[in-house]
Amino acid sequence: MRRRYGYYWAKLCAVPVVCACGVAAFLIVGDSWWQLVIAAAFGIVFTQIGFLGHDAAHRQMFRSGKWNDWISLILGGLFIGMSYSWWQHKHTRHHANPNKIGSDPDVDLPVISFTPEQAARRRSLFARNVLARWVIANQGVFFFPILTLEGLSLHASSVRHMFSRGHIDHRWAEITFILVRIGGYLTLVFLVLSPGIACAFLGVQLGLFGFYMGMSFAPNHKGMPLVPPHLRLDFLRRQVMMSRNIRGNPLLDTAMGGLNYQIEHHLFPSMARPHLRRAAPIIRAYCSAHDVPYTQTGLFESYGIVLHYIDRVGLGERYPFECPLLTARQQGTIEVAKPTQR
Repeated sequence: MRRRYGYYWAKLCAVPVVCACGVAAFLIVGDSWWQLVIAAAFGIVFTQIGFLGHDAAHRQMFRSGKWNDWISLILGGLFIGMSYSWWQHKHTRHHANPNKIGSDPDVDLPVISFTPEQAARRRSLFARNVLARWVIANQGVFFFPILTLEGLSLHASSVRHMFSRGHIDHRWAEITFILVRIGGYLTLVFLVLSPGIACAFLGVQLGLFGFYMGMSFAPNHKGMPLVPPHLRLDFLRRQVMMSRNIRGNPLLDTAMGGLNYQIEHHLFPSMARPHLRRAAPIIRAYCSAHDVPYTQTGLFESYGIVLHYIDRVGLGERYPFECPLLTARQQGTIEVAKPTQR
């Protein structure tokens, strides 16, 4: 649980240097279709900065909460144009109840159905639209292509959140950071590039950013058991049984920002990223000793599980997975809460 100040300071110092080098390369290449290579590089760099902001938001970097908050604000708002406060609210709810229906925002998306009830509602809504019903039934085909829109969605949700009602900590700092980042970035792109190349540049950068981000987060929980609204689980089972680890190596750890150790991250969200790999065998042994299912797969195997799961939900299968919660309930290790009367 000790801090890794050297590790994180090295990464934080590298962020402005790498971004400055990217802008310099952008200006040197000029109005050329070779800019699409620069756009792809920016997509990768912005995703890695997002992973770093994720670490700061989880208090992994510093002891001081204010330091972590401001690092997240600067990395998210000024470098990638995303609202830290919007993400924090959404992500906190996810960590509290991963894969719990009605509580986890990550299983309630506007396009892809992750529960049989969502798919049924959408089939009913488009009952007379043959094409829409076909798309719902074959949603696995469209899952990864839809991820290319995630980058644009993150920017839009951030801007909408910043100008919404309600209390937001550091609202004006976030508004300033995001407007400077998005406004300055668009101005630079359209000043240097002709309209056609500029649009292609933004399409590649935003598409790869969203795709990379989605491909890193999708294997973590999709296709794992869903928790009914009134089901109570102890903390260990709630975090371990709904999460999936990805086997890998130091290169994969870097590529996925440590998210491949999802079980360890959910159990110890403030643990510095480099320690997750060392903690994994300890936690796996503990789960084995206490008969708690610990799921670990290969990267491509996890993508296959996600697609298979999404397709079966779209086809209307009621139980698209074998749910270990049922077994745990029979063994008396979980409790179903009674609905609250209103």
